[in-house]
Amino acid sequence: FRGPSPLGQCAGRKLASAFLQKDPPEAPAGEYVVAQFETSFRNLKQAVETVTFQLQPDGSWKAAGYFIKPA
Repeated sequence: FRGPSPLGQCAGRKLASAFLQKDPPEAPAGEYVVAQFETSFRNLKQAVETVTFQLQPDGSWKAAGYFIKPA
């Protein structure tokens, strides 16, 4: 995607929760961290961002999913 985001610039972001999940349904086996943020954008004042990270074989974490929904 190129160009301005329809949500506008991020105005603020606060971690609301984070939890470890092992072997979630409908995903490859492994360890994941699911983090949720209370976020405000210029064109959407209240949103929840959910970012899922997957533990890699080398010990690093890689983003595996990203979702936004209005709060």
